[in-house]
Amino acid sequence: MAELLLEIFSEEIPARMQARAAEDLKRLVTEKLKSAGLAFKRADAYVTPRRLALVVDGLPVTQADVKEEKKGPRVGSPQQAVDGFLKSAGLASLDQCEERDTGKGVFYFAVIEKKGAATAAVLPGTILDSMAALPWPKSMRWADYTQRWVRPLHGIIALFDGKVLEGKFDLGGSAVTFDRVTRGHRFLSQGEITVSNFAGYQAKLRAAKVILDQAERRASIKRQADELAAKQGLEVKADDGLLDEVTGLVEWPVVLMGGIDQQFMSVPAEVLTTSMRTHQKYFAVESKDGKLAPHFLVVANIEASDGGAQIIAGNERVLRARLSDAEFFWSQDQKVKLADRVGSLGSITYHAKLGSVGQKVARNIDLAGELAKDIGADIDLAKQAARLAKADLVSGMVGEFPELQGIMGRYYAQLEKLPDAVADAIADHYKPLGPTDTCPNAPVSIAVALADKIDTLTGFFAIDEKPTGSKDPFALRRAALGIIRLIIENKLRLKLRDVLARAYSGYYDNGGSKDGGFEKNQPKAVIAELMEFFADRLKVALKEQGTRHDLISAVFALGNEDDLVRLLARVDALKAFVESEDGANLLTAYKRASNIVRIEEKKDGVSHDGMIDAALLEQMEEKELQIALASAAGQAEQAIIKEDYASAMSALAHLRRPVDAFFDKVTVNCDDPQKRINRLRLLSAIRSTLNKVADFSKIEG
Repeated sequence: MAELLLEIFSEEIPARMQARAAEDLKRLVTEKLKSAGLAFKRADAYVTPRRLALVVDGLPVTQADVKEEKKGPRVGSPQQAVDGFLKSAGLASLDQCEERDTGKGVFYFAVIEKKGAATAAVLPGTILDSMAALPWPKSMRWADYTQRWVRPLHGIIALFDGKVLEGKFDLGGSAVTFDRVTRGHRFLSQGEITVSNFAGYQAKLRAAKVILDQAERRASIKRQADELAAKQGLEVKADDGLLDEVTGLVEWPVVLMGGIDQQFMSVPAEVLTTSMRTHQKYFAVESKDGKLAPHFLVVANIEASDGGAQIIAGNERVLRARLSDAEFFWSQDQKVKLADRVGSLGSITYHAKLGSVGQKVARNIDLAGELAKDIGADIDLAKQAARLAKADLVSGMVGEFPELQGIMGRYYAQLEKLPDAVADAIADHYKPLGPTDTCPNAPVSIAVALADKIDTLTGFFAIDEKPTGSKDPFALRRAALGIIRLIIENKLRLKLRDVLARAYSGYYDNGGSKDGGFEKNQPKAVIAELMEFFADRLKVALKEQGTRHDLISAVFALGNEDDLVRLLARVDALKAFVESEDGANLLTAYKRASNIVRIEEKKDGVSHDGMIDAALLEQMEEKELQIALASAAGQAEQAIIKEDYASAMSALAHLRRPVDAFFDKVTVNCDDPQKRINRLRLLSAIRSTLNKVADFSKIEG
């Protein structure tokens, strides 16, 4: 067994592309190895700013010999057929074939043995094909070369069993030939490094101030940062995204601490941390009580002879200029009230077919007021918050840092001494932004957040800008999940179809081009599509909780359930029911009854959903089933009215014994045509009775 070592050495790879590129390289190479019949023990990918590396251990030195059999024509077939078979098998004559009796006649069989090729001969093509197929999000051409790559290539290490493979990556005008030479840190090492295996490669890189393993670099940054902060009695503000990004910017991380001028500490903490993070990739530090401290952490890619003093001074100087801009925006923005900014939103296009941001605000005001009435929130405060929620979009601070939208609106509202409920709703109306984000629970915040998301979904569905495949440019899936969380986590009793209809009419009345697809009296198709979309998103939202998607489909399929809280109560009761012994058996009986009825209806050309004639019921099992169905249907209906879905399922569970007895003792397709139809109606009644609580045909199993 032998080892393959591959390193692709280049100019700095963008940090955001590194992890994906390493995984893609590993996937492409290992897939090609497997298709070539080359098994291996393990494969590991590594990445630094200047190199992609892959080590595959436990490869055989040659491919395994392959024995293939190919069936030919029957013995005695025309010569033309025999000749075609010999040619396709690469054989000269029938003497190289075997004759076998297959039980359906005697046929020619070609047995072809292929000697396994040397692995060293297979690997160059595998590497080059994988490099050519690597799916960079963005790539470039340089000099006069025609080949694209993420950044200019400088070298390729390609070693198998310690020997350099024969191959070169054609750039179109030049080529990078496989070698065993690389380089260490750009500034902390000099000269070339010659390697013969992965262990030596990794060790020599470390000696040349390169930590190859990205996980080790990440851990080193975190450890150094935590230690520096702890010395000052502080803690590093958690930011996994920034930690991942900075890990991709350095090969030899050295963490240093700098200071923030006290004059900037009056600026909101979110502004300071965003400015440091976005522009400079600095980590913020906090006191034990979570208050932002006047310090920052910078990750350098060099060991400085002065202990980093000049690096710190330079970064403090740059940060001072950045924060001066932020302080200026902060002071200037306070001179204009939020209410005075609302008019400027009319000049910002929301979408060509959906009007301006100002028009969206007008729709949000109306819808937030209606929703506030539905959920018991203060209507006036909800309307006020909806009116001001987008106002900070035209502030200088949000213009510089778009990620602070909403957050700055809250600060400006607080400075204007607006009600706390309004200020909080301004900040919270974008929430929740994802599955890990907090969900608003204050009534006014809920009303405004729901209004904004429902308006967005309704509008884009109306103009047929729905998500397709993996594409969702307007984040509509996230908006739907946000609506679902707001409703479920706050246990809101809303009729979703009515809310969507109100949102649709808001577009017609308060902005949105009629050419975009809005018809005042035809929102039904849009709402139907949206309800299907919500059903799909609900399945996603509940998947992690172990709720089966088919149970959600079974309840949604009733077509009359748009109260998500009530729907989930049904789903929970249905889940408990089908997981019980009685429920599982009754589900089997339901499918059996449905199949029989469907087959016979197709044969007869009529529906068998009619009334059951009690006079035609002869056997005890028939009579008992009819009585049980009538009783279960009545009990289930009453329980559903009371929203007692557990009792509704319990009523259905009592059907198990009479249904089982019916199938055991009664012949449905008997000779008497009237009795046959009556018994088919009994089976149809089983289906209709169970379908009062859910469409059991949607349930798997």
